[in-house]
Amino acid sequence: MGSVLRYLVGGWVHRALDNPWFPYGTLFVNLIGCLVIGFLGGLTENRQVFNPEARLFLFLGVLGGFTTFSSFAYETSALLHDGQFVAASINVGLQVMLGLVAVWTGNFLSRLI
Repeated sequence: MGSVLRYLVGGWVHRALDNPWFPYGTLFVNLIGCLVIGFLGGLTENRQVFNPEARLFLFLGVLGGFTTFSSFAYETSALLHDGQFVAASINVGLQVMLGLVAVWTGNFLSRLI
């Protein structure tokens, strides 16, 4: 389920932005996945919303299939191979920093409910 969603959402973002020089689809998918896992993790920590089986299914199964480190690494490698060192560096920085911010934000939002 997560992989199909990743394909659909990533493709939609890529088509919407129509900018083939940067992997916006993967960035968007990973940031949304980070936000959702932060939110669901916060719900689990604060309210025990999910039992261990449901948590594994959602976190590892659905969100693990939705987000993608391998695509991030491949696209960054392709940028480096094409000599786009600045774009590759921006991609790494955005994925890591915004990903961490998204997890924190999702966790914070879960506490407001």
